[in-house]
Amino acid sequence: MSDEEITLTAGDAEVTVQPGNGGRVGGLRVGGLELLRQGERFGCFPMVPWCGRIRDGCFHNGATVHRMPLNAAPNAIHGTARDGAWKVARRTADEVVLTYELVAPWPYPGLVTQVFALTEDALTIRMAVETYDSSFPAQIGWHPWFNRNLGGQEAEDVRVAFDPAWQEQRGDDHLPTGERVEPKPGPWDDCFGMPGGVDVTLTWPGQLELKVTSPEKWVVVYDEQEAAVCVEPQTGPPNGLNTLPRLVTPLEPLEAATTWSWSRL
Repeated sequence: MSDEEITLTAGDAEVTVQPGNGGRVGGLRVGGLELLRQGERFGCFPMVPWCGRIRDGCFHNGATVHRMPLNAAPNAIHGTARDGAWKVARRTADEVVLTYELVAPWPYPGLVTQVFALTEDALTIRMAVETYDSSFPAQIGWHPWFNRNLGGQEAEDVRVAFDPAWQEQRGDDHLPTGERVEPKPGPWDDCFGMPGGVDVTLTWPGQLELKVTSPEKWVVVYDEQEAAVCVEPQTGPPNGLNTLPRLVTPLEPLEAATTWSWSRL
């Protein structure tokens, strides 16, 4: 069942979920407009058990040092769950629940759950990481590839609007230096702090407005690619396993959520 593509519908909104391709959203169509870049690597994938890059692929859990494969040499990037097949735990016409067991190269046992819930004007995704054994640092995030242009006669490129409190200063290695600076104009491949919660508006003029929101305080915005723009809510900055670890314990899972809500223009 995990290789099957699942379609959720509500009103004229349609979401495809791909359990066998890293538990990702393969597509989001609203009134016939496809909002996500298509392709095996695109759509929207979960970033877990970490987000963005880990410097040199190394992270600490107490005195123990672990090294992850350098899939973005010299760093490791975006977690391991996007490379695995997820299982379908439950599904209805407008909701699906997926689970994924953390396995090697991640060194700790754990269970990740994603819940996708669709309404006529919003998609909410919730994710949790839990363990019944060891405690370990983790992060949760999502990496959507929104189409820069939705097509159609005289269609304009998307406009991105948000008001962050700070920008994580980016070093030459694309990792935060630990310093916070005034937000700078794009193009971006940068992490921003929004202490009141992530709130980013994407506007395709004359077509659609979409808001990406989350109770979390960090968002990476990437708009350096011609075809797509990424708005990535996450529970900490890149390299956060080392700089701002969130501990998953048998008593305390790590949980996060994001909502994409849209309206016609």
